[in-house]
Amino acid sequence: MASRLNPYLSFGGDARQAMEFYEEVFGGSLVLHTFGEYGQSGTPHADKVMHAMLETPSGFVLMGADAPPGTEHTAGNSFSVSVSGDDDAELRGYWQKLSAQGSVAVPFEKQMWGDVFGMCTDRFGTPWMINVVEPKG
Repeated sequence: MASRLNPYLSFGGDARQAMEFYEEVFGGSLVLHTFGEYGQSGTPHADKVMHAMLETPSGFVLMGADAPPGTEHTAGNSFSVSVSGDDDAELRGYWQKLSAQGSVAVPFEKQMWGDVFGMCTDRFGTPWMINVVEPKG
C-alpha cells in the first residue's frame, strides 16, 4: 500500500450525516466506525463516529470523525492532514520531522485498533495525523 495524504475533518456530533452527504456528492464507498465498536458501547457517544473514510471513483479520499469525548469541537479549526500507509520507516520519519519543535496530542504508538498512530501540530500550526496500517494476516 502506497502512503496517502488526505484531509481529515472533525465534526461536533454530525459526522455520520456529513460523511453520508459527501458520499452523495462525490459517490464512492463510505466506511464508518463508531466509538461503541471500540470499547465504549455503554456510553452516550457510542453511536458517534470514531472514524469514517470515503473513497471515490475519482480517487479522492476524505476522512472524518466526531470530536472525541472530552474534547471541544471548534468550527473553523475542524481539519487535520492525514498521512497513512504501511511503510513504517517512511511514516515514522514523517512523524519525527513533523512533531519536532511542535506539540504532540497523541503519542505515536500502537492504538486499540491495531495500527501505530499519532497526532501532532507542527511548528507552523498545521495539525497532522500519522497512521501506520498494521499488516492483515
